Amino acid sequence: MPHTPALPPVLARAASQPDVLHWRTWAALELGPALIIVGAVHGNEVCGAHACAALLEDLDAGRLTLTRGRLTVVPVANPLAFARGSREGEGNLNRRFVPQAAPASNEARIAAQLAPLLGRHDALLDLHSFHTPGEPFAMVGPLDNSGAREPFARAAEEMALACALGAPRVVQGWLEVYDAAARARGEQPGDEGIGTNEYMRRCGGYAVTLECGLHTDADAITVARRAINGALAHLGMAALPAPAPFAGQVARLRRVVLREAAGDTLARDWHSFAPVREGDVIARRASGAELRAPFDGCVLFPHPNAAVGEEFFYLAQLD
Repeated sequence: MPHTPALPPVLARAASQPDVLHWRTWAALELGPALIIVGAVHGNEVCGAHACAALLEDLDAGRLTLTRGRLTVVPVANPLAFARGSREGEGNLNRRFVPQAAPASNEARIAAQLAPLLGRHDALLDLHSFHTPGEPFAMVGPLDNSGAREPFARAAEEMALACALGAPRVVQGWLEVYDAAARARGEQPGDEGIGTNEYMRRCGGYAVTLECGLHTDADAITVARRAINGALAHLGMAALPAPAPFAGQVARLRRVVLREAAGDTLARDWHSFAPVREGDVIARRASGAELRAPFDGCVLFPHPNAAVGEEFFYLAQLD
């Protein structure tokens, strides 16, 4: 979705001030949950930024009132990338979101400011979009567990929030599969793969990413705004209609395949959630070797132009 001259003022300010993070916080006098909503973690994923700008306008005009709890809105989490219309400024903010003692890059400096803010909230709604056509979907983290890598005890709350956002599908799991990708690259899992959601869980909260649709689809803004209203209604933070009961599908990420050479190609124009049967050809290596589905399921995040060594596609199984 390209930027236009008619950017809302809050977004125009972000684009003109790439070294400054802007956010707004409202606190109702009635105690309640603390929710933070974030847009444009990736600068070319602008639907969340526009939905956040519309939310700010409604709050300022009194068309929407916070009735309990605390709400923070970060319309543009990566101003430099947003100003450029690119996914990244100097790195992927959602792959190594870990505060550093001496942050040097654009994304490291953002994490240093944004991480403490996340830690002061109970729940995060992170609004994204994707680069190939497909339906919106929400992403949640692990099931409750006491493991060393990603311990968690709020999976039920997280899933309930995901189901309130109006998306027809929910995807479970991320870090375990991403760690498998790191091992495939010959790396040991560590801070790589930690994004805003994973950091939020480390702080004791819970988090949902909503993939709102194609980057260039104006309807993605509508999806993002509907999700914001659904989250506020679900958490009882505003007088909004209750979300419709979730009647969609839940998929579990199971496998990631990396692009090993520039000549690796997808076998067809895959979209996220395209169904596959065990044995279906999904892609071909530059050598001609076929990559076949190891189980019945669906394709997620197909990226025909992925860089060598990066994620080519994911596979998931439907519950």
